[in-house]
Amino acid sequence: MRIGPYELPNALFVAPMAGVTDRPFRRLCKQLGAGYAVSEMVTSRPDLRDSLKTSRRADHRGEPGPIAVQIAGTDAEMMADAARYNLDRGAQIIDINMGCPAKKVCNKWAGSALMQDEALALQIVEAVVAACEPHGVPVTLKMRTGWCQSVRNAPALALAAERAGVQMLTVHGRTREQGYKGVAEHETVAAIKASLRIPVVANGDIDSPERAREVLRATGCDAVMIGRAAQGRPWLFREIGHFLATGTHLAPPTAAELRTLMLEHLQEHYELYGEYTGVRSARKHLGWYARALPVDPLAVEQFRTRINAIEDCAAQLDCVREFFDATPFEPWKLAA
Repeated sequence: MRIGPYELPNALFVAPMAGVTDRPFRRLCKQLGAGYAVSEMVTSRPDLRDSLKTSRRADHRGEPGPIAVQIAGTDAEMMADAARYNLDRGAQIIDINMGCPAKKVCNKWAGSALMQDEALALQIVEAVVAACEPHGVPVTLKMRTGWCQSVRNAPALALAAERAGVQMLTVHGRTREQGYKGVAEHETVAAIKASLRIPVVANGDIDSPERAREVLRATGCDAVMIGRAAQGRPWLFREIGHFLATGTHLAPPTAAELRTLMLEHLQEHYELYGEYTGVRSARKHLGWYARALPVDPLAVEQFRTRINAIEDCAAQLDCVREFFDATPFEPWKLAA
C-alpha cells in the first residue's frame, strides 16, 4: 500500500475525527497496529491559524510519518494556501475533507456539503493539487457516497478527482443525509474502486476483524479506514491485522497492558492540552475505554461518574489506577 512516495506498513487506517484523532490518539493507534492516521480536520481560514485549537491540531511532534493533515474549507485559493501553510509545518500528505457531515461544517458549505457543488469541489481539488505538486506532496480526498439518497454522485466526483491528480480516495459508505444512521453500504464503494486506478479506501461500520475482511473482499479496496469503532478500542487495529494475516483471533489485551496504555495515553494527552483542558477532554476517552472493557457495567458507570467530577491530572491518573486495582476483569466478550 502506497500513497505517492510513501510505503505504508499495512492497509489499516485511522479515520480523521474532530476532537478525537489528536496526536496522542494517532500515536497510540499506530503503536497498536494502524498503518496510517490522518489528523483532525484543520480549517483553511487564515484568521484561525493562530488559534490554540488549530495549533494543537497541527502539532505532530514525535509522530511517526507519514504526517497526513486534513484541511477543510469552501474557497479554492484559501484551501491551496492552507495546504502550503501545513506543508511548511511538516505535512507530508494533504487530505481534503469532503466527507464531514457535521451541521456546523456543512452549514458553511464545507465538508460533505461540497458534494452538492461539483464544480466548486473540483476547483478546490485542482487548486490543492497545484499547490502540493511542486513539493512532491500527494493529495488525497475523503468523501461520502453523495449528499442524499437521490444524489449519489461520488462515482462521478471520484473520476474527476483522479483526473485532477488526487492520489488516494477514501469513501464512507453513507450519504451526508444519513449522518451516522442506518448501515453503511459498500456497493457504491466497490463501483468506485472498479472505475479508478488510484488506491481506494473503504470506510464505515468496520468494527471487527471479520467485518474488515468482508468489506475488503466485497469492495476490492486497497485498505480500510476505521473511526468510531476505535474509540476506546485502539487495539482493534492489531486484532484486524492479525486476523487478516492468519485467519485467527489475536488474544485480547490483558488488564495490565490496558492499564499501562491508558496511563501513557493520559500523560501524553495532558502534555498536549495542559491540565485544565487535558483533564476535561480526556473524560470522553476514559469513558470509551471503560465501556469497551470486560467489567461489570455498574463499575463502569461508577468509574465514569468519578472521572467526570475530577479536575486535576494527578487525581485522574489515580482514579484510573484504582479502577484497575479494584475492578475484576471478566472473560473478554467484546474481542470481535
